[in-house]
Amino acid sequence: MDVSSLTDEDLDWAECVFISGMAAQRRSANEVIARCKARGVRIVAGGPLFTCEHEQFDQVDHLVLNEAELTLSGFLHDLERGSPQHVYSTTGFADLRETPVPLWELVNLKDYHQITVQFGRGCPFNCEFCNIASLLGHRVRVKTGGQIIAELERAYQLGYRGNVMFADDNIIGNRKALEQDLLPKLIEWRKTRPGINFQTEASIDMADDPQLMQMLVRAGFERIGVGIESLNAECLSECGKHQNKNRDTLADVRRITQAGLVVQGGFIVGFDHDDAGVFQQLTDFIQESGIVAVAVGLLQAIPGTRLYERMKREGRLENTWGGNWVEGTINFATRMDPDVLHAGYRNMLKDIYSPRNHYLRAKTFLRAYKQPPEFRIRSEESGRLTAFVRALVRLGIMDRGRVYFWRLLFWTAITRRELLPLAVSMAIQGYHFRKVIEERVS
Repeated sequence: MDVSSLTDEDLDWAECVFISGMAAQRRSANEVIARCKARGVRIVAGGPLFTCEHEQFDQVDHLVLNEAELTLSGFLHDLERGSPQHVYSTTGFADLRETPVPLWELVNLKDYHQITVQFGRGCPFNCEFCNIASLLGHRVRVKTGGQIIAELERAYQLGYRGNVMFADDNIIGNRKALEQDLLPKLIEWRKTRPGINFQTEASIDMADDPQLMQMLVRAGFERIGVGIESLNAECLSECGKHQNKNRDTLADVRRITQAGLVVQGGFIVGFDHDDAGVFQQLTDFIQESGIVAVAVGLLQAIPGTRLYERMKREGRLENTWGGNWVEGTINFATRMDPDVLHAGYRNMLKDIYSPRNHYLRAKTFLRAYKQPPEFRIRSEESGRLTAFVRALVRLGIMDRGRVYFWRLLFWTAITRRELLPLAVSMAIQGYHFRKVIEERVS
């Protein structure tokens, strides 16, 4: 549904419709369920949304919860016998070493700028607002490096040449397996597969290990999502994100950038210890750090998290639900005045992605970034003539931020010429985020 429309003809063709999703996709999932019920199609649902909130989806025919490696086979066996149950669940965790290679043949890989693989599941941390540990456990289970190479190689054989997202919640959660198995194999594989670059997520303590960051870069990792969340020590204690405490976060971001990795920062507002000054504090940090891609979300009490249980105990849960990071709603009573919180949040988003601030951040980043030789082939490919000309027209002529666009391009061409494709890519990225914010945040 991300690359094409779901038609009634699709539903009429299907014997079963399988739905998976996260909490932010609840609205879309409900729409699909309603359409399936209207056409009389059997519905099978699983994934984080349904695992945490299966009691909210009484219209779903079969709920295959937890990890599919353990529960899907039982459903399929019963379905074949004509006696499928309503709910399939487990308290155990799957051995990822038994997970098969995805059937990439089932999708048109040309539709995707980025595909997804996953090395490990689980997280050693226990942040109050996150449901990863409750869903997948604290012990980080991993596939073998050979499995990941087999997944990548199969997609490559089918003609895929785009980016690859490692959908690990913390790629460094099992450092021994990462450093001794996966990264050496990726480094070797990319010797004959140049131009395939990766992105993922990692905790900020990766900045303490220069050798690890060097290995990640050599293996082809280009962008790293980092959950910074808050700069306030009380907020970090409140949510249990102790791994981010007592750190020089600005210095951490700079070390990661100088190692050759592009930091994509995640931030949250709405903690009990936040006050009206949090918005300017975060904006100032984001500008100074040069983090170009920024996601700021309102805190949400997601079912299955310790935060949800705490809000429930304190009688603070509300019926509203905030979807993704620009929906602008929150589902519990905040300590901060709601009007102040929402106004500050909206203004912060607009400020961060204003043309002036976005292009200034891009310049700050490009000044500090040391592009590894491994990425130059990929960066040159991303600056193909057609895309470059379209960016010049849209951003350099039609957009209201064109003055800042040309300033960035001229500065980059003169001082960091090798990074010009990356500068254009970041300009396009900022334009996209600004348009989304202008559309959804009044």
